[in-house]
Amino acid sequence: MTQLIPAWLEDVLQPVEKLEVHRRGLKHPAISVFVMDGNRTLLQRRALSKYHTPGLWANACCTHPHWGEDPEVCAKRRLREELGIENLSLSQREGVEYRAEVGADLIEHEVVDMFVGEGRPSLAPSPAEVMETRWITLDALRQEMDQRPEIFTPWLRIYVAEHTATIFGEAA
Repeated sequence: MTQLIPAWLEDVLQPVEKLEVHRRGLKHPAISVFVMDGNRTLLQRRALSKYHTPGLWANACCTHPHWGEDPEVCAKRRLREELGIENLSLSQREGVEYRAEVGADLIEHEVVDMFVGEGRPSLAPSPAEVMETRWITLDALRQEMDQRPEIFTPWLRIYVAEHTATIFGEAA
């Protein structure tokens, strides 16, 4: 039986399952974290079991907050869950919106709360999330993206091409 949504409820935000959001290309909230050690940034290579962009290089971590979750709380949670990073102080940057095809007929249309942490924390990556990590300078990252863009996630390519001053400030 199909349930009808009352007209007054049609414009009220409601949670939608993550995969469905990506299938429909719906705009949704996200967080993205860059961990910086001077002019070097931490990259993670996404686990092969990820449902989109497996095996591609991304920034330290990104995810979707739980419904009603504070973005900074989410950022710290995912740093811990994905990379085993604890107690890293984060500063919030200006938000970013992007839309990108991520393969398998899925679309990311995200309004991103952007965070940057400074330091060289110890790492304990979760194999379910991360298959590899590395530190790279921003100049080397740009050069590698020019030579081999296909090994990077679409959002990381967008961040580096269009938002470096917002994210990295003078380090850009």
